[in-house]
Amino acid sequence: MQKRIFGESRKDTKLYLIKVKGIAKIPDYVQLRDDNFTLLAYFRVDRPERALEKCGLADKTAHIMDIVKTLPYGKIIKLEI
Repeated sequence: MQKRIFGESRKDTKLYLIKVKGIAKIPDYVQLRDDNFTLLAYFRVDRPERALEKCGLADKTAHIMDIVKTLPYGKIIKLEI
């Protein structure tokens, strides 16, 4: 069963993105958090599909990844979806 975080009642939820720099053999990651700063998704920059699908944002993958590509490491931005 697919877990959906964003249902009809949570359309007004603010989302935040943070890109985390990996070191040595650890790859770069992205954190997706809600307005309470609860972690919703944590995924590798090169493999976002499964994590975004699990939280109900599969249709926004291209938009999110365009933002992630230009996002500096350690900067928090509000995501407008």
